[in-house]
Amino acid sequence: MPRIALRFLGFLLLSLCMVSVQTKQPEKKLMTVVLDAGHGGKDPGTLGRVHKHEKFIALSIVLALGKLINKEFPNVKVIYTRKTDVFIPLDERAAIANRNKADLFISVHCNASKNKSTYGTETYVMGTHKTEDNLEVAMRENASILQEEDYKKRYQNFDPNSMLSYIRMSNYQSANQAQSLRFAQKIESEVKNYAKRTSRGVKQSGFLVLWKTSMPSVLIETGFLTNSAEEKYLNTIEGQNMMANCFFRAFKSYKKEVDSK
Repeated sequence: MPRIALRFLGFLLLSLCMVSVQTKQPEKKLMTVVLDAGHGGKDPGTLGRVHKHEKFIALSIVLALGKLINKEFPNVKVIYTRKTDVFIPLDERAAIANRNKADLFISVHCNASKNKSTYGTETYVMGTHKTEDNLEVAMRENASILQEEDYKKRYQNFDPNSMLSYIRMSNYQSANQAQSLRFAQKIESEVKNYAKRTSRGVKQSGFLVLWKTSMPSVLIETGFLTNSAEEKYLNTIEGQNMMANCFFRAFKSYKKEVDSK
C-alpha cells in the first residue's frame, strides 16, 4: 500500500478514536417552585395596629400566588411550606425546598418600622447587609428561631440579636445570587410599573430562611404594617391579589428566561 494511503488510513483511525460520543443533556427548566408564607402558628410575625397579623396576610398572598401559577402553568409543581396557620421552623422551610429539588424559592412577609410613615415593598436576597435598616429587617425575621427548641444547635450557635453572628454569616456566598437578584429585580419592577405602588428596591441581608436553600431564593417584604394606610391596603382582598399578581408576573417573566436557555 502506498505511503500516502497508509498515512491517510492512520489519520482516519486516529480521528475516529478521538471522537467522543456526546449525549445531549436535558435542559434545566423551572418546573418546581416552593412558596413560603412567613411565620405562622405561635409566631405571628409583625403585628398590625388594627387589622390582621403578618402571618395571615402572607398566607393569603402565597395561596393566591399559587393559584395563579397552577392556572397558567399546570405542569409546574407548586409546593407550600404551609397552607394553614401552623409554625414551621426556618431551617425546615429551606429543607422542604431542597428535598423537592425546587428551582425557585419565594418567601412572603410583611415589614415594620419605627418610622410609622415608612411604606413600600422590598425584595431581599441572601447577602451582606449594606445598611442598618437591612440588618434590622433580617434580625426581626430571624427572631422566629427563638420560638424553636434547641435553636442554637440547629443554627450553629447563631444568635439573631448578635452582630457577630451576622458578620460570620456575611462570609457565606450563594451560588445562586445572580439568578436571585434577577428575579428580585423583576418583582420590584412589577410592583412599581404594574401595581403603581412604591418600590424600595432590591436589597441584601442575612436571612436564615434563605441561608441553606440550594436554588435561587428571595424574601419579599410586601409592605409595612406599621403604616396605617399600607396596613389597611394589605388587609384587603384587592391588595393581596395585587401583590400576588405582581409576583406572578415576575415569576412568568423569570420562567420564560430560564426555560429559553
